[in-house]
Amino acid sequence: MTADTIVVWPGLLVACCSWAATMLAAMAPAGAGGGDATIIDQWSEVKPPDPPEVTRQKVDPKTTALLILDIERRTTNTQRRPRAVASVPRIARLLTRARQAGVFVAYSTTGSAKPSDILPEVRPAEGEPVVASSVDKFYKTDLEKHLVEKGIKTVIVVGTAAEGAVLHTATAAAMRSFSVIVPVDGLSSSTLYAEQYVCWHLVNAPGSRRRTTLTKIDLIEFAEPTQP
Repeated sequence: MTADTIVVWPGLLVACCSWAATMLAAMAPAGAGGGDATIIDQWSEVKPPDPPEVTRQKVDPKTTALLILDIERRTTNTQRRPRAVASVPRIARLLTRARQAGVFVAYSTTGSAKPSDILPEVRPAEGEPVVASSVDKFYKTDLEKHLVEKGIKTVIVVGTAAEGAVLHTATAAAMRSFSVIVPVDGLSSSTLYAEQYVCWHLVNAPGSRRRTTLTKIDLIEFAEPTQP
């Protein structure tokens, strides 16, 4: 045996490993997810993060589109989503200003709905396209084609449900290199938690955070057309 040789008896090795595991478990901070605890076990320990920043946005009407998602009879009613109903006058106000500024407007419905099912306050005008899909309105639709043909670089996303159409369409737009603006008073769900989660997700998740900003409808300004 040389001076550098270390002999470890099997029983001693097991004991040392067991002792180390016990010490590491004891040193793990409470509530940090140590041991066998899952997020379900620790659900009540979760503290919401600080609310994300809401900022004023000035956009170029020529390169901006307004996407109005699933504001239809089946999804937007007082029985199912009263908060969606409450958002309609605000969305209608934004729609009026957007049209006056020459912004391209596009709509979506759920798979089974028709354009005529969109609520009258925000119903499409002639020439404004309507696509039908599930939560991601780019999926198997012509939405991207419409935006590219119009030279769109920025999309303003409003609609319901926040955790469905708004979340997935906004993320899909960001992943296609569009800048995404989401007015927090233009998205809705059946619960406050869903709206809160979506706002946090859009500005924190890898797929959307670098291209998404939060605002409010009255903080969106459409730039005056530049004179030649």
